[in-house]
Amino acid sequence: MPVEVATPGPFALDATALERLEARLHRAVRRARRGRAGQVLTTFTVTLPRDTDPTAVVIASRRAGEPWFAFEQPASDRAALATLGCVIALEASGPNRFAVVADRWRALTRDALADPPEGPRGSGPVAVGGFAFAPDGGAAPHWTGFAPGSLHVPEVALARRGDEVRLTLAAVVHPDDDAEALAHRLEARAAELVRAPLPLLDPDPAVTPRVVSAMPPEHYEDAVARAVERIRAGALDKVVLAREVQVHAAAEHDPGALLGVLREAFRECHVFAVGRGDHTFLAASPELLVRREGLRTGTLALAGSTRRSADPAVDDHLGEQLLRSAKDREEQAIVVRRIVRALQPLSVWVTPADEPVLAKVANIQHLATPIRAQLREPVSVLELAGALHPTPAVGGEPLEAAAPLIPALEGLDRGWYAGPVGWVDEHEDGEFCVALRCALLTGAVARCYAGVGVVRESDPAAELAETEVKLQALLPVLAS
Repeated sequence: MPVEVATPGPFALDATALERLEARLHRAVRRARRGRAGQVLTTFTVTLPRDTDPTAVVIASRRAGEPWFAFEQPASDRAALATLGCVIALEASGPNRFAVVADRWRALTRDALADPPEGPRGSGPVAVGGFAFAPDGGAAPHWTGFAPGSLHVPEVALARRGDEVRLTLAAVVHPDDDAEALAHRLEARAAELVRAPLPLLDPDPAVTPRVVSAMPPEHYEDAVARAVERIRAGALDKVVLAREVQVHAAAEHDPGALLGVLREAFRECHVFAVGRGDHTFLAASPELLVRREGLRTGTLALAGSTRRSADPAVDDHLGEQLLRSAKDREEQAIVVRRIVRALQPLSVWVTPADEPVLAKVANIQHLATPIRAQLREPVSVLELAGALHPTPAVGGEPLEAAAPLIPALEGLDRGWYAGPVGWVDEHEDGEFCVALRCALLTGAVARCYAGVGVVRESDPAAELAETEVKLQALLPVLAS
């Protein structure tokens, strides 16, 4: 059973907890000496006060340059997972990167020592991170640290759901490790954790950030027009094209302050941040790629969008227009069919909703179709993500025709934009969203990404305007 954290510090381990941690690490050293792998993942979980804010603790406690991660869906029972550090990195590139990372995680957790599975999802042994859109994406210098497939097993993880909060400390133990030294290192790390609110966004009223497109808007309209020509010629049914807009500020962007704004404004979304070195990739994504709980899995087909209005009547009218739009319904149907086709070989049954519904977030509304499935046998959430990515909502249909067309027309390295970001636990359950409405922060520069689905009836000017609507999730915050 998890034990309660006691005084003297807000997260310091008491004597009983420290004794249990040392005993577990001694067992891990013995197991490492007997095992063929030569290492044993060991975790130790304690209960935290119900008012603990995992993301705020991580922002206040992170060391300079260390990896960190935050993943929240505020409207879903206050679900949050936030982490610090990396005891082992699981990385891969190429078309099989999902399977390779899944195999490495499975091997690492096979002999892991951990508390019984209790508490919120994401507590206990966990790996966090994401995947690039393309098999070898993220080669551009500004994506340094974001490998094509990269999950980190964190040293510190805080998980919350509802009023339950857990702290998990982790170490990879080797045969010649000193159990007492490891225990005191983890004890010291827990004692370092700080309880503090997220910083407030504090823009400089005297300086207006500079907002520039990486490519001229005319380049994007031309790319859409060329894609429509290919579609009407029968080469493919749909392709998603993205553009990059940069925000150059007078001072460094503050990831903690930006996260605070995003999670208040986009409570229905997956709000996340992945910190690697001097870079932070953050987003408020409306799109769930896959969630696995045992043999149950769910996803969300999201395609077709329009703006919101402060006037409820106008907002409802815009939503009705979207529901009746033949162009957007076609785009939505393409995504649903592909997801169902990808899940069917793995499932006893796959059930999409009969009709799309409106998914409304702060500045935009989408056509969305929830899809549920019952798996035939356990399949890692990582392998499910690999089977589904990229959906036609971010790639195209057929993918074989769309994949080479995307970089040729866009002229940019998407990196982790439109790739899966999330987490996996020791049972291979977990959750990944699609990295949309996102920005890569490097010092005072923020690179924002947004894309739209191009189909037969697409109009280049209208598609450019739709990217502007999607960019409004982050641009007003970054450019204020």
